[in-house]
Amino acid sequence: VNLNRLDQAFEAGAVVDPQSLAETGLVRRANLPIKILATGEISKSLTVKAHQFSTAAKQKIEAAGGTTEVIARA
Repeated sequence: VNLNRLDQAFEAGAVVDPQSLAETGLVRRANLPIKILATGEISKSLTVKAHQFSTAAKQKIEAAGGTTEVIARA
């Protein structure tokens, strides 16, 4: 999932996890592995929980005041 899609779909302070991504239609199924990619910019502080992050995506999320959390695969 690209950062610009997260920025458009979620309000500042939101917790982004596989379930919320599925609810907003950014992924089809919450039980599949999710990787956050650095395409685009993020302007909001989000708490993002995913299975993988690109290095640049993690840096951009943290630079915007957000946090990242790697979650275990089911």
